Amino acid sequence: MEDEHAKLKSNAAPDRVPPRRLPPPPSPRRWGLGLVAAVILLSLGLCLYASLKPAPAPETGSPAQEEDFAMRREVMVETTIASRGVEDENVLRAMRAVQRHRFVPPDQLDYAYADHALPIGYGQTISQPFIVAWMTELLELKPGEKVLEIGTGSGYQAAILAELGYVEVYSIEIIPELATRAEQRLEELGYDEVRVRQGDGYYGWQEYAPYDAIIVTAAPDHLPAPLLAQLKDGGRMVIPIGPPGLYQTLWKFVNQDGELKGYNLGGVGFVPLTGQGVHEGQPVPLPTP
Repeated sequence: MEDEHAKLKSNAAPDRVPPRRLPPPPSPRRWGLGLVAAVILLSLGLCLYASLKPAPAPETGSPAQEEDFAMRREVMVETTIASRGVEDENVLRAMRAVQRHRFVPPDQLDYAYADHALPIGYGQTISQPFIVAWMTELLELKPGEKVLEIGTGSGYQAAILAELGYVEVYSIEIIPELATRAEQRLEELGYDEVRVRQGDGYYGWQEYAPYDAIIVTAAPDHLPAPLLAQLKDGGRMVIPIGPPGLYQTLWKFVNQDGELKGYNLGGVGFVPLTGQGVHEGQPVPLPTP
């Protein structure tokens, strides 16, 4: 039987729910203050964003960009070359003067003054600035001397040698496209006294031998006999030697009275010396350091 009390309750009028009181709308004055606060916060946010966002790069080739590169070049010399022991003032002057950004591909411009090697095409690189400066210093060049570079590449090392202003520079590049490009670039930058030719650097450049100094910027797996034969008595050679694809050893050889003295300067990393000569040549035994 249905509960009578529940039945009566079901027939009763429902309980009245009091109407919900909504908060009064904000006064125009309060709306105005809130809007002002929002605008202030938005402005502060935009200012913060602008301060954190990198400044746009200067237009390519503009005076502003050249000034930026000059500043980076100075920082490069001070922080990655002079601070690491390169002391020859002529070498430091040359490193400050030569525009490395003119020797790198356009897509590498942002890294032109970073202290590491950069690709230049054809499997080759432009060497790390510190290594360029250090190897140049190791040559101990004197006014009037002749220096032969094996591996012109971009032409940057040849430009550093020419910027010294007191040596004759000869350079060989095995890759025809790089040889042509480097020669043109050197001429454009005023280093037209540098003699560049395309050929297998393993055999040196007999026409102008002997040389007071030879610098090799790619690594053979042995000391090339033709280069040693073109080194003048008292001459110096700086060369990385070691297996391709791995770290090599940087050597400095000095030809003193027909006796070769060798100095092991530690590990480095270079692209391999290519060409027929490096595969066919007979290695020269390395002197005991």
